[in-house]
Amino acid sequence: MRFVQAAAFAAALVLAVAASGAAAQGVGSIITQEVYDSMLPNRDNSLCPASGFYTYDAFIAAADSFPAFGTSGGSDELNKRELAAFFGQTSHETTGGTKGSSDQFQWGYCFKEEINKATSPPYYGRGPIQLTGQSNYQAAGDFLGLDLVGNPDLVSTDAVVSFKTALWFWTTAQGNKPSCHDVILGQWTPSPDDDAAGRVPGYGVITNIINGGIECGVGPNDANVDRIGYYQRYCDMLAVGYGDNLDCYNQRNFGS
Repeated sequence: MRFVQAAAFAAALVLAVAASGAAAQGVGSIITQEVYDSMLPNRDNSLCPASGFYTYDAFIAAADSFPAFGTSGGSDELNKRELAAFFGQTSHETTGGTKGSSDQFQWGYCFKEEINKATSPPYYGRGPIQLTGQSNYQAAGDFLGLDLVGNPDLVSTDAVVSFKTALWFWTTAQGNKPSCHDVILGQWTPSPDDDAAGRVPGYGVITNIINGGIECGVGPNDANVDRIGYYQRYCDMLAVGYGDNLDCYNQRNFGS
């Protein structure tokens, strides 16, 4: 019996070491548990509907399925900038912050699903990127090998799946839109149509990819300010520069 118990303990220890080793590599070498907690200090606040949902372990598990994410920039600066951009955009999408408050940019990951559930039901916004629309649920589900059309609530009940849908969207080019991943790493070259539409490399075009139809080409607006504020906070925390072209005030959206 003692041998069996010792063997079980040893096996558990190996699994624990393996898990910590995985976190110490890839994105986990930059976004440690401590950094994650500092970036998202209110994610488990009792005021937030998503309290207890967006765990660090779920983020790391999902990131392990997207090995190029946060690791393929060719430099620590670009890898950190991609992570700051990802959390900047997803924090805005899930924010519980109040415009103009001193802690406006400390309330990312407060929500896990759209509040009024009025956009494309039952395929309303869910998860860090607020995955929306049947076509996105279908494409994300196909990639992940999951029936998200038949069971869209997986995105708001399984944290690993939730993060995976956000990372799928982040790393996948769709139609005439480049991937957010390629944009933030400087691996996207604008086409003549992009040039004519004012779409230039930088954080702003990622906003255009995610919600350009509402937020881009309409001049200064609070949504852009919020996305940028989160991004800058995370860049500062990771000691990395912001890059150029942070807004999409004068960019036509990709659907125009």
